[in-house]
Amino acid sequence: MAGGGDSTRAIFFALGANLAIAASKGAAAFFTGSSAMLAETVHSVADCGNQVLLLIGVRQSQKPPSPNYPLGYGKAIYFWSFLVAVMLFTIGGMFSLYEGIHKLTSAEPLKDWWWAAGVLTFGVIAEGISMRACMQEVNKARGGRSLAQWFRETRQGELLVIFGEDLAALAGLVLALVAVMLSVITGNPIWDAIGTIGIGVLLIVVAVMVGIGIKAMLIGQSMDPLRERELCDFLKARPEIERVLNLITVQLGSHAVVSVQAQMRETANAVSMVHAINTVEREMKALFPEVRWSFFEPDLPDTSGVAVND
Repeated sequence: MAGGGDSTRAIFFALGANLAIAASKGAAAFFTGSSAMLAETVHSVADCGNQVLLLIGVRQSQKPPSPNYPLGYGKAIYFWSFLVAVMLFTIGGMFSLYEGIHKLTSAEPLKDWWWAAGVLTFGVIAEGISMRACMQEVNKARGGRSLAQWFRETRQGELLVIFGEDLAALAGLVLALVAVMLSVITGNPIWDAIGTIGIGVLLIVVAVMVGIGIKAMLIGQSMDPLRERELCDFLKARPEIERVLNLITVQLGSHAVVSVQAQMRETANAVSMVHAINTVEREMKALFPEVRWSFFEPDLPDTSGVAVND
């Protein structure tokens, strides 16, 4: 069974790592004059702000339902996650591209390059720790699926954003380190500018991919396909149900809405059928705690229809 990763834990790990990395990168950029380091500093500062936004989104999504929001505020996390993707694209990616192109026309030799090398090495270690914590939560959530399949199918917007951020940050740090070392070895500062542009392209690609995933969640997706299949199998196996005719699920942040249309086995009377439905719903919510709202439409055994997955 696919579990839900603790996205809040991953967010705090990423925030701590980025605070430390941003401070060290800023110092290195000041002493070396490296545009790649400056781009990475801006990237890390933006990431810190992004994680704060995600924490705000997580908190808002946990607010209880109200008369104006009868299904709760779960989808609020998708709004904040999409906002983070936009910031990653603009503040991170576009600034890096601008800085890199600017440096191409006015490249300057690096000063005190060992600052950059040391800070970037520290950054790779710190970001690696954050990435490890993120992957622990991703592995809990993805079950037996590949990482690419989980990326396409996950409904945890905040965990998707943290994974994308950590991946881009780690790759960007490695790219910046390579750019700085090439500039030192060749004596040509153009490599620093090329590295900056590469970081910008990387951030934009990741931001677009994450944004596409979050957009789908904002529109309204079903539950995680793996969880939905498990839910369907559970309903089909229930002794109270003759046949599942239709199953609709909608993911709302960390909660889900489920609508079931099913042929019920014959019961003595309507009261017995109601008790049977209540039993199914109670057991379903116990096994699938993310299901917060369920709507059950019973049909008679002779109802014509096409069963789910038949």
